[in-house]
Amino acid sequence: MAYNPLEVAGPEDYPVKVGSILLTLVDPHKGFEKAYNRWYERDHFYGGCMEGRYQIAGSRWVATREMKDLRWPNGNKVADPVDAGSFVAIYWTLAGHHKEWDDWSMIQVKDLYESGRGFPERSHVHTATFDYIGVDYRDPDGVPLTLALDHKYDAIVVVWLDGRDGRDAAATHADLSKELLPEVLSGSTLDIAASFVPSEGFRGSGRSGQPMALGTPGGDDNRLCQIFFCEGDVRAQLDRLRAYTEGVEKAGIADVLLAAPFLRTVVGTDTYVDQIW
Repeated sequence: MAYNPLEVAGPEDYPVKVGSILLTLVDPHKGFEKAYNRWYERDHFYGGCMEGRYQIAGSRWVATREMKDLRWPNGNKVADPVDAGSFVAIYWTLAGHHKEWDDWSMIQVKDLYESGRGFPERSHVHTATFDYIGVDYRDPDGVPLTLALDHKYDAIVVVWLDGRDGRDAAATHADLSKELLPEVLSGSTLDIAASFVPSEGFRGSGRSGQPMALGTPGGDDNRLCQIFFCEGDVRAQLDRLRAYTEGVEKAGIADVLLAAPFLRTVVGTDTYVDQIW
């Protein structure tokens, strides 16, 4: 059906689409929490990302000590150790333009560090770009994925999986979308489950040539990264998400590497910086 802006359409019927994402999970060094929060929010969020070509949205999320203690399982393929990573920033890149954005970002990050706008008192835990695979909605006319980072959800839960038995990420997502994803979303305050696979440049041992280490590798073509967007208290949704991840493994679809809840940061404030350890 041809696009007609005069007609009311559903969440996936408009031409602006998410094509890839940047996900960067980071710890400030102890004693620099407030400085890091202000630098990232007031400088790097824009100068390192949002100024970029085809970057269409971004948001920041925080794992307090309480949120870190709610992570599962106790592995180290994503966060090493499992409670590493206090702040995660996520950015959408317009579909069809990942290369243009990536080319810009490679130059920009080096220019920022060379001009003294980096932040040496931080460590990347897991930073990679991911390509969009698919999205599952709880409601047929819910918030579009394109708008999810701007919708001010209260929390997210990020789940990393490795597909079993030769499944690549797309096949894993297809299997999960049959029953397990609709089941976990139904009757919950989880509005959206968005699924991604590591971009080619971040597979294997990860990307080299950066002015800082980027933490654990993004994964291979069987790695599925899912972002669940949550309204209300995320704690109330974790039992159903645990049941979801248990179901994924019981069905033999994938191994669960990490499930990690995060709260939305309060933009313009230092809320939560004294709660991350």
